[in-house]
Amino acid sequence: MPINDGRKGDPPERMGKPVMIAGPSRRAGWFAVYGVWLALSATSAWSGSQLPVEFGQKDVHTHHVKSVVGPSVHIDEKGFIAAAWVEEDKDVRTIFFAKSDTPGGPLGQPVRVNDPSESPYYRQESPALSLHGNDVFLTWSKTHPNMTPDKPFSSELRLSRSHDGGRTFAPSTLVNDDGQVINHTFDAMQVAPDGAVHMAWIDGREGKKEPGTFVARSADGGRTVTKNMKVDENTCVCCRTALAASSDGTIYLAWRKILDGNVREIVVSRSIDGGENFSRPTIVGNDRWVYPACPHRPASLGVDRQGRLYVAWYTEGADETPAIYLAYSDDKGSTFSEKHQLNRSKGTFPDHPQMAVDQEGRVVVVWEEQSPVRREVVVSYSVDRGGSFSIPMKLNEKNGQTPTVAVNQQGTVVMGWKEHAMPAHRMVLQTMSFPSVQVAGEGSGRHGH
Repeated sequence: MPINDGRKGDPPERMGKPVMIAGPSRRAGWFAVYGVWLALSATSAWSGSQLPVEFGQKDVHTHHVKSVVGPSVHIDEKGFIAAAWVEEDKDVRTIFFAKSDTPGGPLGQPVRVNDPSESPYYRQESPALSLHGNDVFLTWSKTHPNMTPDKPFSSELRLSRSHDGGRTFAPSTLVNDDGQVINHTFDAMQVAPDGAVHMAWIDGREGKKEPGTFVARSADGGRTVTKNMKVDENTCVCCRTALAASSDGTIYLAWRKILDGNVREIVVSRSIDGGENFSRPTIVGNDRWVYPACPHRPASLGVDRQGRLYVAWYTEGADETPAIYLAYSDDKGSTFSEKHQLNRSKGTFPDHPQMAVDQEGRVVVVWEEQSPVRREVVVSYSVDRGGSFSIPMKLNEKNGQTPTVAVNQQGTVVMGWKEHAMPAHRMVLQTMSFPSVQVAGEGSGRHGH
């Protein structure tokens, strides 16, 4: 499939001559050089004004189990919070869902999602979670029933659903239709305004060196799934896919693509016909990051009321500098603005960004900041459709990781992350509310095409 390089008026181009780099050893060098956690208030030309926000009480859950993966979070228009995660205890893996009994939390009693006969894949990431009215949907990978020692990474992609607000879950539905004993994971899921459930994932059913990006959807509340469709090939094998839906029904899909010379670029494709067809992918950042392996770092998507598409992602770029970037598109992902860096600390390693965007264009991005001895979770936000961002603020108390975020249309945000607190794990949720402000209108923001 041809690639759009994402720059208006420029023809698609091949990447420059690659320079091979050694990512893991370079990261160790970063830590050795800086070695300390520095303040996050470094000056930046892209700082803008920082309006006050209100933080809610932290909802902390302690898990005395072997491991916890997640959470994924959601907040509805009334402020009720939902979360999904995976627990492993004595080699038994269980997916849980919980919802708050009151707006703002805390979470209520967890409900088991998977049947006891279904074992989530041992490398399962946090389940993808989406709610639509009283319907709850999760996608997750199940250990393949025919997995063998020579095919240890084999899994099936499953869709779980609840039609009573998460009190009970129906038997899961198989998403992938190839029947092969291979890996079907690194999934994303999004419910469109019309209620259709869209799913994306990575699998190598064609037997090529690099896997492909596939999609499917369900138009009947998760009971059945359409025929799988390949959107693209040469997909980075373990950078999770991302999905977003706009109010006009456009579906956006992001993944990390491998170009000639091991160049790894975040790309975006769109569907304007309800997921029947997807456009050729557009390169978002033109990072020219040469990396000889999968970095295991996904992109994140969001769309506002006026159709601006936002992308947040991690890259090291041609200059080998780890960074979190954001760019946006006002033409349905055909071209993108100049990318702008969100992380500001000079002494830490930024990682794993996740983003949420409300209809008014208020943007919230959370990510990790790692030093040799700490993993912090920070948040930065914009109230002018990505024109400027606040100084990043630390959220966690213990060593934190895998942050996630969601926002409703009233500007109430829920953020979640995991903390290591021996001898147990802690899952932390926290709300954040924007002030009542008039956000900038169409065409605002300092960074045009």
